[in-house]
Amino acid sequence: MSALVGLDRTNLRELAVDSLRRAITSGEIAPGTHMVETDLSDRLGISRGTLREAMRQLQQEGLLESGARGRLSVRNLDAREIEDIFLVRGALEALAARIIISTDRIAEARPVLHAAIERMRAAEEGAVTAWIEADLDFHRALVTFPGNATLVHQWQQLEGSIRMSIMYAGLDRATANMDTDRHVEMVDAIETGDEEHAVTVIRAHHMKAAATLTS
Repeated sequence: MSALVGLDRTNLRELAVDSLRRAITSGEIAPGTHMVETDLSDRLGISRGTLREAMRQLQQEGLLESGARGRLSVRNLDAREIEDIFLVRGALEALAARIIISTDRIAEARPVLHAAIERMRAAEEGAVTAWIEADLDFHRALVTFPGNATLVHQWQQLEGSIRMSIMYAGLDRATANMDTDRHVEMVDAIETGDEEHAVTVIRAHHMKAAATLTS
């Protein structure tokens, strides 16, 4: 089912952002595609002004980029950018694991992370967009749990780029990276209480993800 459908007249900007984000993340709007305002505003049933506001937010998130004459298009990542994104992402999530372990909050984190794992399992049989969101929710839960606002902010700054990287090499590779059992390994590593082991597993998780997308 297309993400680009007519929208209700309430909270139009937010609904437009969500609809366009899902269309870009799922590959319905491919990397490099120019965002044609007349076409998109008609398809979404919104004014061009509202559409521009939505696209400005997506540009801030890293999903759209400005090209010649200021025209916006879907960001097109290269392999090096993806490797860099996952390197930094792995470092941030490894730090979250360190904080959880060093502050002796493993028992508190366990139900939160396992609940996120179960949401991933439930999403596996549904639409790819729901699976992507469940995957992101797991990683967001990990970095949010320690309660370090700066850590969360830095991870959120990468979220748009993470979304763009997911579909870089197509659906098959994207879903391979979202395999739930790979994420269980991260939780198991945290539950050992061994900081260095958890850091090694989490960084390896992201290095493998980048390699899957770029090889």
